[in-house]
Amino acid sequence: MVAICDQAGTVRAGEELDLARLVPFLRGHFTHSEPVSVEQFPSGHSNLTYMVRLGSREVVLRRPPFGSKVRTAHDMSREYRVLSKLHAAYPVAPKAILYCDDLSILDAPFYLMEPIRGMIIRRDPPTDVPFPAETARRLSEAFLDNLVRLHSVDYAAIGLGDLGKPQGYLERQVRGWIERYHNSKTHDLPEVERISAWLVQRMPVSHQTALIHNDYKYDNVVLDPGDATRIVGVLDWEMCTLGDPLTDLGTALAYWVDPEDPEEVQEIRSAPTTLPGTLTRAQLVQRYAAATGRDSSDMNFYLTFARFKVAVIIQQIYYRYAQGLTQDERFAAMPQRIHTLLRASWHCAESGTI
Repeated sequence: MVAICDQAGTVRAGEELDLARLVPFLRGHFTHSEPVSVEQFPSGHSNLTYMVRLGSREVVLRRPPFGSKVRTAHDMSREYRVLSKLHAAYPVAPKAILYCDDLSILDAPFYLMEPIRGMIIRRDPPTDVPFPAETARRLSEAFLDNLVRLHSVDYAAIGLGDLGKPQGYLERQVRGWIERYHNSKTHDLPEVERISAWLVQRMPVSHQTALIHNDYKYDNVVLDPGDATRIVGVLDWEMCTLGDPLTDLGTALAYWVDPEDPEEVQEIRSAPTTLPGTLTRAQLVQRYAAATGRDSSDMNFYLTFARFKVAVIIQQIYYRYAQGLTQDERFAAMPQRIHTLLRASWHCAESGTI
């Protein structure tokens, strides 16, 4: 049996939970008197995720990052509500258990959910997992097909019809992410103004609406340890909303590095998307269009925007580090990654390709 990836470990300095306040809260909601212990999952750069052990029971706790000033990006009540409604219709979404908005417990809202057991692959598959071309192909197909399933969820029927404002979604997103960049700016990067102007000028008219994840990528999916092509979980729903489904596909493509991409893009690859057998970005788009019947002729715009958006997300995270609001040393090297993504975004705009 392959070991479960992303095991929780020691809590990072400065991100400890106050057990003197948390333990009485937990004991008021769970019937147990056994010791409580907390470990932290090491990955992820936004909301913080902990494994809480209540004797023999394990639950996952999610809370906003310490020092964050971007309140809308860390709305715990919203994330909890999404999962509470979604799990029954889309079982790979985590099962939410409990929400707490009492700031006297952890100084921030948080929620608990059931853990999902499985394997998460990042830059490369685990060395003890066979990954021939057939496995790579089937996993990339399953990854795309699972996104199609999410976009087919009847969001109104499950009580999420008021989750977002679909009308004008794309324009709000473009202008909003441009503004977020300037609100977290730390360096003068010439690509930003060029990309911003191009996005505003080339924005397509969007009439499509679906429930979208907004950060769908390989390291947000959990795989069956016994079958690396079967998805058993999808994590990190903090940006889920109602909007243009092609923005969701664009985000997935922004993280998807093809074998022919430039070396600097290869260096920031976060998933094994260059392995033989893996579908290319163009093949993913073709498969999505065939499965949904949606017009994908504007995917060049959506990928340009998605790469810009991912760069801004990383910029916001780096801004917290630059301001001394977090001591997580993983963030120190982010400026180079931001610049690479911006160059890739502008190249996509200029070339007209995906």
